[in-house]
Amino acid sequence: MTSTSSLPLASRRAALVTGGSRGIGRAIALRLAADGFDVAVGYADNAARAEDTVAAAREAGVHAIAVQGDVAQAPDVARLFDAAQQAFGRLDVVVNSAGIMPMAPVAPASVDTFDQAIATNLRGAFLVLGEAAARLGQGGRIIALSTSVIARAFPNYGPYIAAKAGVEGLVRVLANELRGRGITVNAVAPGPVATELFLDGKSAEQVAQLSKLAPLERLGTPEDIAGAVAFLAGPDGAWVNAQVLRANGGFA
Repeated sequence: MTSTSSLPLASRRAALVTGGSRGIGRAIALRLAADGFDVAVGYADNAARAEDTVAAAREAGVHAIAVQGDVAQAPDVARLFDAAQQAFGRLDVVVNSAGIMPMAPVAPASVDTFDQAIATNLRGAFLVLGEAAARLGQGGRIIALSTSVIARAFPNYGPYIAAKAGVEGLVRVLANELRGRGITVNAVAPGPVATELFLDGKSAEQVAQLSKLAPLERLGTPEDIAGAVAFLAGPDGAWVNAQVLRANGGFA
């Protein structure tokens, strides 16, 4: 059987996944690798985790690289795309999974936390989606990560929800801006998922309570979300555009 990495360049597909070193982003990178995509793993600061993801992706028989960059900085985002295109000769799918989830009330004292959430989650999405729009060709797929917490409006989630609501708006606008180019733009909005980002700072009681909110009565897994992204990135997602897929077990 011929491995994907031995196929001619024109026969392969390539994806860039920001925030791909851990959690949902890692699961997405590995699922796309399993589906035959060469994968560029964007990461902010943990090179060891990024290289571990790259090694796991390569086990699927594809090419994979790790590229450091802060999605809130335009030069870093351009460098992520440059590295992916130089490594693979093309880009077919871009997934913006990089994000932070700081908790703070809507209050003047929380403005620094708000600014941090907006910088990474909204400004970062604006830069990544904009760069993807400039670089992808016919049949390209752009996928952003949002959140189903938007519908719940939990206290202290204000900065996070504000940023992710903005991401959903950007997705719909960009889909219209790319009219006629054959590129789809969608978002996946997870419910509670058992990742370090979600579990950090929560008590066992809080986690147990949150896990019961969805009718399926469990937390999601990173692989649950990766499956939704893979659908949008694959041939069966070709007619889905300007949508928010709420992968949440019925949470909201």
